[in-house]
Amino acid sequence: MGKSPRPTGWLTPILGCFRRLGLARRVQFVPFVEPRASDSPAPVFDLRHLSKTYHIGEVEVRALRDVTLALPQGEFVVLLGPSGSGKSTLLNIMGGLDVPSSGEVLYHGEDLAQADEGTLTAYRRRHVGFVFQFYNLIPSLTALENVQLVTEIATAPMAPEDALRLVDLDARRDHFPAQLSGGEQQRVAIARAIAKQPAVLLCDEPTGALDISTGIVVLEALERVNAELGTTTVVITHNAAIAAMADRVVRLADGRVTSNQPREGARMAARELTW
Repeated sequence: MGKSPRPTGWLTPILGCFRRLGLARRVQFVPFVEPRASDSPAPVFDLRHLSKTYHIGEVEVRALRDVTLALPQGEFVVLLGPSGSGKSTLLNIMGGLDVPSSGEVLYHGEDLAQADEGTLTAYRRRHVGFVFQFYNLIPSLTALENVQLVTEIATAPMAPEDALRLVDLDARRDHFPAQLSGGEQQRVAIARAIAKQPAVLLCDEPTGALDISTGIVVLEALERVNAELGTTTVVITHNAAIAAMADRVVRLADGRVTSNQPREGARMAARELTW
């Protein structure tokens, strides 16, 4: 299938927009403190008495209630719970997209709950990759160009080609999103997230819009990233079958952690999952 026509100079206005928003490389961010070697064996995340309350008019919604949770470096973690259990709120707080109403959010000992917006921006830019249920690819850019956008604003990125190769999409690098299946688009989104070489990969229902066979291919890509790059990977899902491939399973209900269990025995490979 051929490429779709598009105007020349496609990347210039996009990068210009990034620069105006303060996202290009030449802009100096407030530095986020890098974890020191002496800080390990501290957990990558140490959440202490975390609560989050939203006010919608006169209605008070308590999304998180006194959550205390530690996640070790390099683990593949599955957060399980029904809709409304607080999973996405917890993930957004760990990713620096939201702040708690009370409690501590320690990332290698640094409290994100006390960080200003400049520090949170630097944290998201340098340390965290995000994968969401819907792929949010730019339709007028190829798979390679969608990944390249992130490498243009990252501090020490991998080559976009290498990121696509890691999710087995090197052969589809010149295809536009409309020319890719749902699973391929999600793998491009994963490649985009890992291209900046984040320490943490946060995934919110990455297989929620996919059928089982396609979902397993996406989970295999996440599995490979975790194994080959050592990236701490946190996956939100309501699908209990995915828990079998995790190092740790955290269950939430009504804004509380009801269990936090490391796996006993070997993890199941993604390709062995059924649901």
